[in-house]
Amino acid sequence: MNPQAENRIPSLSDAAAAIAAGKLTSTALVTQQLARIDAMDRKLHAYVDVYRDEALAVAASLDAMQEAGIRLGPLHGVTVAIKDLFDIAGKPIGAGSLARPPRRSALTATVVDRLRAAGAVVLGKTQTVEFAFGGWGTNAVMGTPWNPWDLETHRIPGGSSSGSSVAVAAGMACGALGTDTGGSVRIPAGLCGLVGLKTTGGLVSRHGLIQLCPTHDTVGPIAHRVRDVALLLDVIAGPDPQDAASVRSPVRSVSGQLDGDVSGTRVWILPESERQDIEPAVLAAYDGVLETLARLGMCLVERALPQSLSESMRIAGALMSAEGFAHLGDLFEQDLVFDPHVKRRILAGRDIPAAQYIGLLRLREQARLAMLAAMEPVDVCVMPTNAITAISVAEVDESMTTLSRFGRFVNLLDLCSVAVPAGFSHEGLPISVQFVGRPWHEPQVLRIARAFEDATRWYQVMPQGLEEAFVTNRPAAA
Repeated sequence: MNPQAENRIPSLSDAAAAIAAGKLTSTALVTQQLARIDAMDRKLHAYVDVYRDEALAVAASLDAMQEAGIRLGPLHGVTVAIKDLFDIAGKPIGAGSLARPPRRSALTATVVDRLRAAGAVVLGKTQTVEFAFGGWGTNAVMGTPWNPWDLETHRIPGGSSSGSSVAVAAGMACGALGTDTGGSVRIPAGLCGLVGLKTTGGLVSRHGLIQLCPTHDTVGPIAHRVRDVALLLDVIAGPDPQDAASVRSPVRSVSGQLDGDVSGTRVWILPESERQDIEPAVLAAYDGVLETLARLGMCLVERALPQSLSESMRIAGALMSAEGFAHLGDLFEQDLVFDPHVKRRILAGRDIPAAQYIGLLRLREQARLAMLAAMEPVDVCVMPTNAITAISVAEVDESMTTLSRFGRFVNLLDLCSVAVPAGFSHEGLPISVQFVGRPWHEPQVLRIARAFEDATRWYQVMPQGLEEAFVTNRPAAA
């Protein structure tokens, strides 16, 4: 299968601009994407709940407001999908689990409120790995979403924000919310050919989110382009009195800081010791990324990491299990139906005593300080998002942490990172690279990623066969 270089799916920022200019209505956009959901999602399995009537009603109201000269905000009329870990008042929330009947939320997550206040239309809730504990994107109890880059072989979408990434990649939403505890925004974004942002802890409120590991959990956007996730970040970021962990950060108006000269940027590249066990196509694409960055005038610096990625994975994995068991252990010890692999990861935390947990937190802080000191001479780190491209679901070995290799250390050290498309394998499967920055350096990281995106334009390539395999309607002009 070869990728299709024809942009039939509008990016979030393009859709927003078209609606603002009166070239597209929200009703037309919502109608088109609901038609795609109807045609595609029986196979792709991205959504767990679609708010059809509500979305159409909201779109009609937004169109009427625009005709009257009123716009709610920068997302006026565009569509978003929400990972099924966020509360939306009156809607079921299941967290990817069938262990207990989905409860109806009594409140709405702050980030969803902010999206709606900016004019976004929520299309529905998306699939997730059970309680967001897994990077492959598989869900043994609710079914695994289908990566839209191969309609013949059921390939992994990546996780845990599996449904959110599939929905955006297939044009069933303009953007989506995910969560990232050890790569869960970046991994699926990378495998599905999208942009995914892991935010600094505290930048985005987690009020109304079912958490797994509070020391690592973050909320982040998924979309087609860097400017899309920057626009979403502008809307959802900011302090929240309902989340004690949220802070008043120095990050301001990220979308207004994307342009600018990046020549002279100091880029920390992967040391030779960490280039092992990477799929050849991914390594070749990564080296191509480095060539592009050099052409853009950036200075490449190879240096050793203060702590190996494998050691970071070990510490982060233990913290996830310990905190996951503290939050969910009472549930998982019951004789209920669970994904057996998620259950194993959660119950592993039962064997981590308090003294060991405190020791892990000390190791985390030591590693964080060492990494921040090591990053002083550079502006950003660049490395693969995933060591492999999307394998078939049948090939998955759930005991392996292959997809967490380049993801977990970012959460462990509370850095920020954005995954962006970086090419394709010979099978036409997306390859991704991530730009990793210091805490609160989202504007810088996104500006560098935007420069790379503009130089390569991989975002213009869409999955092949979606239009041919599924009968859909195109959005009509206003």
